[in-house]
Amino acid sequence: MAKRIDVSGLAAYYGNTPALRDVNMSIEARSVTALIGPSGCGKSTFLRTLNRMHEVVPGARVEGKVMLDGENLYSPGIDPVFVRRAIGMVFQRPNPFPTMSIYDNVAAGLRLNGLAKKRSQLDDVVERSLRSANLWDEVKGRLRRPGAGLSGGQQQRLCIARAIAVEPQVLLMDEPCSALDPISTLAVEDLIAELKTRYTIVIVTHNMQQAARVSDVTGFFNVESHGEPGKLVEMGDTSKIFTKPDEKATEDYVTGRFG
Repeated sequence: MAKRIDVSGLAAYYGNTPALRDVNMSIEARSVTALIGPSGCGKSTFLRTLNRMHEVVPGARVEGKVMLDGENLYSPGIDPVFVRRAIGMVFQRPNPFPTMSIYDNVAAGLRLNGLAKKRSQLDDVVERSLRSANLWDEVKGRLRRPGAGLSGGQQQRLCIARAIAVEPQVLLMDEPCSALDPISTLAVEDLIAELKTRYTIVIVTHNMQQAARVSDVTGFFNVESHGEPGKLVEMGDTSKIFTKPDEKATEDYVTGRFG
């Protein structure tokens, strides 16, 4: 079931260096939220704080709260592994497990988490996940072949199928189309539109047109000067952010005056 995220007073650090400061936002369930802004403003760092992947980096830490339907994901006693299962991640470059078949790539998370014990259960979830990723018809005759043998766009949809196989509540996507051709990009964008009926989706993108096409809400991150931590400048309905933002910095960015 898709869930809402509420972030308050969030700051992220790499060692003693602040990467983000005082981020406050709400992300509605069953919606697509796009995060835009120039390189180095902390968008991807923020994305990784949502499922506790930021702290995997040695010396990295987070302050503040990330609430998933009222539960603070950074409370003592919360298992980060549980958080990362509930909040899945799709990365910038397709990263199927190179030695695994298409089938085993999708089943990997299920096996790791002990979510499907019987072969028939695995078969059902693998097919359902590949169908949900609009990939089943393209691969159903070669499930035992390596996932790395697919095209770039197919590999990214395979990674999406792998992420949703464990039935997360939120799906994070870090520039999921930046390494793809226009046709594959369109296929992933169409898939995002379908998936938002079941998941809460947050996507980082440098493509302004993509943000305008796929998202319901857009957040603009920026840095005031080099070396300063990133911050959320403005957030609102995507149509408003791209046509009549409240902040001049947002207008300058979306119209291409800087960034």
